[in-house]
Amino acid sequence: MSHHVKLRNIERDPRVVLSFDAPRVPGVFLNEYAVLRARAEVQPRDDAWDLLNRLAKVYMSHDAEFPAPRGPGYVVRNSVERIGGVGPWTSASR
Repeated sequence: MSHHVKLRNIERDPRVVLSFDAPRVPGVFLNEYAVLRARAEVQPRDDAWDLLNRLAKVYMSHDAEFPAPRGPGYVVRNSVERIGGVGPWTSASR
């Protein structure tokens, strides 16, 4: 909700890398993962708390409330430029 160092760093240099690791599968040498190279944009939003509260209900429980005080905040939007890693998403781009 606050304008912390990470947001200032994104505003200074919008290149970001997001990585996602799949659950480990026994017996598999290299598990699936995705690496997304993107450009990020920080957007001030009056409804940031509402978005975080909706996500808390999805990922925690239907009656969860986001613990921070209500107020404006920031949303980071990512525009993916390249996808890599190991998984079915890599064969479609080659």
